[in-house]
Amino acid sequence: MGMLNQTFAELASVPRPALVGYLPAGFPDVPTSITACRAMVEAGVDIVEVGVPYSDPVMDGPTIQQAAERALAGGMRVSDVFDVVRAVAGTGAPTVVMTYWNLVERYGVDRFAAALSQAGGCGLITPDLIPEEAQEWTTAARAHLLDQIFLVAPSSTDSRLALTADASSGFVYATSVMGVTGSRAQTSGAAPELVRRLRAVTELPVGVGLGVSTADQAAEVGAYADAVIVGSALVRELLRAGDDYDAGVEALRKLVAQLREGVSRARRSAGG
Repeated sequence: MGMLNQTFAELASVPRPALVGYLPAGFPDVPTSITACRAMVEAGVDIVEVGVPYSDPVMDGPTIQQAAERALAGGMRVSDVFDVVRAVAGTGAPTVVMTYWNLVERYGVDRFAAALSQAGGCGLITPDLIPEEAQEWTTAARAHLLDQIFLVAPSSTDSRLALTADASSGFVYATSVMGVTGSRAQTSGAAPELVRRLRAVTELPVGVGLGVSTADQAAEVGAYADAVIVGSALVRELLRAGDDYDAGVEALRKLVAQLREGVSRARRSAGG
């Protein structure tokens, strides 16, 4: 059983959803990104999602774009991503990477998979790679015992949901809104229906992302999802702190604790 499978199985017995926290590697610099990721784990994140900063993002909103630009301006390299993964995986928390596919191809598909596995990573989220075009990645991921995490959206047809879920492992990433990432005042009304449709075609856990920023939103999403994925709200805490990295990490830690409280009452609010 892989680390993601084990984590979801353990949480199902509680029961509560997983809290997944996203931060870009190298933001605001490599050492601080490691400190921040570790702080997330200490404050209650169950799974860490390490982003690979990219100069031409497809689905990243302004908050994550700003963080990525800062990381790249600071000289962040793909090899630094693996250093971050190694440090975070050392905490015992399952650690996955999210990246656009072009970066994996440029690095070398099998080389990337091998480096991620050797660093202790357990999977890769590929927002712009569809299963029909993922054979090379599937081969490499299986060879290095990595989970393949594909995305679905409210616009996905039932056949697309089934195909994507069948190609996925670890969990399926359900984007709850159409559009780019970013915190929102309200969570998506389309998300519960998307999760319901996914449950009709797969037994894999379903993680919901895009928009969660408060404990109440985490509880709301966690009432129907197996994982609550938070990114922009966490990145924003570090951005607000500017050059006071210690203050940024402490603000991040405080928000994670609040989000963890939200997911901890999610199943109770759903009667579970």
